[in-house]
Amino acid sequence: MIGIIMFFVALLMLLVGFPVAYIFGGVALIFGVFAEGLEIFAFMPFRIQSIMENTTMMAVPLFIFMGIVLQKTRLAEQLLESMGQLFGPVRGGLAISTVLVGALLAASTGVVGASVVAMGLISLPVMLKYNYDKKLATGTICASGTLGQIIPPSIILIILGDVLGIAVGDLFKAAVVPGFVLIGAYLIYIFIYTWLKPESAPALPRDETLNKAEFYRKAMFAIVPPLTLVLVVLGSIFAGVATPTESSALGGMGALLLALLYRQFSWKMVMDSSLETVKVTAMVFAILLGATAFSMAFSYTGGDYIVEEILTNLPGGATGFLILSMVAILILGFFIDFVEIAFIIVPILAPVADALGIAPLWFAILIAMNLQTSFLTPPFGFSLFYLKGVAPPGVTTLDIYKGVVPFILLQVTVLVSIMLFPGWYGLV
Repeated sequence: MIGIIMFFVALLMLLVGFPVAYIFGGVALIFGVFAEGLEIFAFMPFRIQSIMENTTMMAVPLFIFMGIVLQKTRLAEQLLESMGQLFGPVRGGLAISTVLVGALLAASTGVVGASVVAMGLISLPVMLKYNYDKKLATGTICASGTLGQIIPPSIILIILGDVLGIAVGDLFKAAVVPGFVLIGAYLIYIFIYTWLKPESAPALPRDETLNKAEFYRKAMFAIVPPLTLVLVVLGSIFAGVATPTESSALGGMGALLLALLYRQFSWKMVMDSSLETVKVTAMVFAILLGATAFSMAFSYTGGDYIVEEILTNLPGGATGFLILSMVAILILGFFIDFVEIAFIIVPILAPVADALGIAPLWFAILIAMNLQTSFLTPPFGFSLFYLKGVAPPGVTTLDIYKGVVPFILLQVTVLVSIMLFPGWYGLV
């Protein structure tokens, strides 16, 4: 039972707030030495070397760099302004434009924090100015900002591909339909909400002083270049022309070209983007190294056999396992980050899913959709913190919590539909 005790000790320390990488590495060291002695980590250098030589994981820093460069080109601001003017005269138009911009930012940047902050700074004040319901406004912004977790190119999909041994290109293709279904669910909810409560999202008066030709030219200039970059990056993967790692390099170069196009390029911007990329990448790989040590100690102490024995004998077989694993990941998402779940929980569940004959691609998309919810669930949903940090004084934390509840339910509904009807999504 040492492995099981080790798991719950690590979980408890995560809830207390210790640095994640140190928790995994430290707990593994203490319990591993106690159970087997230092020789348990004899192969750790080879594990680290294989991680550093993994070409699939090279896509992580490159896609992060692409997203940060696009963030610094004022891409989000221009998209929001243009979409807001296009859909503003429609009831709920600002909320609709926020979802569409969130989807485009997800496919071009994938940086949740940047998307939520940008939309919180630009879209939220305009919504409140025109008397939008606070719950609808905040919930829409938080949920739209998290679309980068399921819409490719997504960092979590790259990590899951590596953990589960699935081609990242296949994961990207499989995530497209669930991503569009989730966007559609958001839009349908907004349409129904604003139809039932017209006062919650009034239409904006059209500015008749604008020259239509000039307006549409500016709108296309804000929308077409990032959309082209998305199509080039994803299209090269889907067409088999480039691997995800190669297309991530293409995306980084494309982001720099867009910076030139929008006249935002500077060497300082490149340096700042590179430094931020190094910080985020170092955090991800530090957690990965700690998680590798944890997995070794967990396996060598027999924890994986106990978990597999319990989960393979659940009532309901594969269905019972899927329900339990999705509920467990959903609950854990309330308290810990998606990276920790991907590196620690998923490797424990993956052998069981394989033993039960569950299609790996289906299982991966279920996990990705589930992990997206972790950004919205109180008390530690990162999107909630990002928005609260930039929200006007009149918007309370309770407003944000209430606003995200319908969107969490929508995500869970889509998750259940993927579980029940994988054939609709082309996953089996």
